Amino acid sequence: MLKKLALSIGLSVAALSAFANSTDPIVKSVELKDGTTVHVFKDGKMAMEGVYGAITSMPSGHVMEAKNGEKLVMNGNETARLSMSLRSQYLN
Repeated sequence: MLKKLALSIGLSVAALSAFANSTDPIVKSVELKDGTTVHVFKDGKMAMEGVYGAITSMPSGHVMEAKNGEKLVMNGNETARLSMSLRSQYLN
């Protein structure tokens, strides 16, 4: 029984680490005037992280303003993708 439990835990850890490495890296992060951060992936899709680090939803097409005054248009709403990307950074 104990051997089966140890084996299942070992396989689970190996599977999770392989899955975590398969996420797309964040190419660019832009801080907005309101303190939130927009992360841009390789394919141009975006996801938003709130002021306190929580992943927040932003409708596609919404216009945002960066701290430097640059205007950004939200492309996609990749909340799950950002979650996996941030988790993989913490695991590695």
